[in-house]
Amino acid sequence: MNVQIQSIHFDADKKLLSFIQEKVDKLNHFHDGIIEGTVFLKLEKADSAENKVAEIKLHVSGQDLFAKRNCHTFEEAVDTSISALAKQLKKHKEKAKGM
Repeated sequence: MNVQIQSIHFDADKKLLSFIQEKVDKLNHFHDGIIEGTVFLKLEKADSAENKVAEIKLHVSGQDLFAKRNCHTFEEAVDTSISALAKQLKKHKEKAKGM
C-alpha cells in the first residue's frame, strides 16, 4: 500500500515515520482492498497537553475512511487513529460481503 506522510510546520524524525508506516501497513490484515493512505501530523496551538494531532485517511475500493485523534504524543495519536480505522475497515468489509 502506498502511504504518504506529511508533517505540517515541522520535520518528523525517521523513527516516527517508520513507526507510522509499520502501523498503517498492519491495516492490510483487516482489509486487502486498501489502495492508499495519507497521514497528516500537526501541532495544535492549544493550552492543553494534548496538542499532537494525527489524521489518517484511507482510500478503500471506492470509499474513503478517516480518523483524527488528539493526544499527548504522535505515537499515541497514530495508535488510537489506527484502532478506529481498524473498526471502520471491519464494518466496510462486512457491508461489502453482505451485498
